[in-house]
Amino acid sequence: MGYLISETTREEREKIVAESLGNIDANCDGCMAGLAEMYQDYIEGRKELRQINMEFRAGYVKADNRPDRGGCGYKR
Repeated sequence: MGYLISETTREEREKIVAESLGNIDANCDGCMAGLAEMYQDYIEGRKELRQINMEFRAGYVKADNRPDRGGCGYKR
């Protein structure tokens, strides 16, 4: 089974995301709900996984380059 939108059904994409994230119900600390929402465009067939992950990483790298922050988010 592939991962591209053209190679999967909506149900298969839902299963791929659920299996990849593990505890998708967010019962542990509330963080998983945000991750599940992040992949909704993939499930709906609007964006490929690669595109979503690249957008997430680009935002993280950009935020990390701010001069008022250290590498882990606190001021030095």
